[in-house]
Amino acid sequence: MKNESKRATIYFDPKLLRALQLKAVETESSVSAIVSKAIKTYLSEDAEDLAAFEERAKEPGVSFEQVLKKLKRDGKI
Repeated sequence: MKNESKRATIYFDPKLLRALQLKAVETESSVSAIVSKAIKTYLSEDAEDLAAFEERAKEPGVSFEQVLKKLKRDGKI
């Protein structure tokens, strides 16, 4: 499948945009590449979280009351 980029307009705080532009120059990259990488990282973290939730979905639940009782029994509270 062909990698097609689409244009989008994003509004940045002027100081943030300046920092982003300086980072782009420093890393010999483009603002677009930096923003795209940041978004991919952000979305992949969400995907990892969802996978962890799914993996743990079959674990038995523990009520808040049970946790408090255990903490008290263990002398933690």
